[in-house]
Amino acid sequence: MDFSISRGLQTTLERVREVVDLQIIPLEPALLSRPFSELRPALAAVRDEVRASGFWAPQLPETLGGMGLSLLEFAHVAEELGRSPLGNYAFNCQAPDAGNMELLREFGTDEQRRLYLEPLAAGECRSCFAMTEPDHAGSNPVWMGTRAVRDGDDYVIDGRKWFASAADGASFAIVMAVTDPAAEPHRRASLFIVPAGTPGFRRVRNIPCMGHAGDDWASHAELAFERCRVPRESRLGEEGAGFDMAQARLGPGRIHHAMRWIGVCRRAFEMLCDRAATRELAPGDPLGTRQAVQEWIAESLAAIEAARLLVLHAAWTIDASGPSAARDAISLVKFHVAGVMQQVIDRAVQAHGALGISDDTVLSWFYRQERAARIYDGPDEVHKAVVARRILAGRKPSGGEVPR
Repeated sequence: MDFSISRGLQTTLERVREVVDLQIIPLEPALLSRPFSELRPALAAVRDEVRASGFWAPQLPETLGGMGLSLLEFAHVAEELGRSPLGNYAFNCQAPDAGNMELLREFGTDEQRRLYLEPLAAGECRSCFAMTEPDHAGSNPVWMGTRAVRDGDDYVIDGRKWFASAADGASFAIVMAVTDPAAEPHRRASLFIVPAGTPGFRRVRNIPCMGHAGDDWASHAELAFERCRVPRESRLGEEGAGFDMAQARLGPGRIHHAMRWIGVCRRAFEMLCDRAATRELAPGDPLGTRQAVQEWIAESLAAIEAARLLVLHAAWTIDASGPSAARDAISLVKFHVAGVMQQVIDRAVQAHGALGISDDTVLSWFYRQERAARIYDGPDEVHKAVVARRILAGRKPSGGEVPR
């Protein structure tokens, strides 16, 4: 097991950090005070420079204009980008587009790749992923009400989705809908590519989250599909394979998220330490002299370093043996790193006092947006149960059955 960084990757990481520090972080005050759409011109300029520097879409192969990094290599880059909410967007490896690129690359037809993947990879458009529904528990991903019914050479989609991140301004959605309600649960649904202008496809609203509805890429939407007709060619992959494809998207995607979360932790930790060293409770009496704050700093660093190694191990396992071999590692990463991130952010907010809950620092953004990390892509409780069941299944119970 080798987590070492090559000289070339180390140089890349240094240059990526420089872009984040000098060009992206200075845009954060505008992110916190103005609509995201007003940031697009400035972000477009940064994206142009990133592309010209050869750092565009680090997760994609070179044939699609990316850097062609392995998952482990990209994990290191994602850590640097995660230090700013705008980092991944500036490098065209932001969710949900990165996951949709993987779906289209692996399962799309040549025509689907031409129409949707190539513009997405080039940064010419955005997309969203519509799976979660307001009327069904997101913790049970095979239970959903949205239907896609065959009608000749078309499918007609009816249903509601919500928390479709970045749907505001997206050119198309990848939608999961039930095509065979009588099939076994994991074979009931299929995926469809639905262009935003399709009749019957409606963005109902951007959902306010802790008082902020957001806009453009920085938003989560409720979507309605009302007799939304799409041709058979819009189906992605085989009929009934929607759940399997979504799972294939989520495995590496969780590594993308988790290393971004480590970057969030790094930034919050830096702010915690800076505050402890410079904020005075009285002349000559800095906050960092307090034992409680010293414990926050030490415990945060230990937790971040441990979580980081857990993620790198999962990425290495996927690269070496595939996502199936890393199932437990992926679940461990998902709930553990999300919990560490929430704790480190909370300590940084506490250290900043009233300033920490204001929009004068990026901590408020992290606090609002990243709390959802313990919910999306499977809530903590589900991942913990999955890992525990697999552990118990490998042991012989003294009596009765292994808990389900």
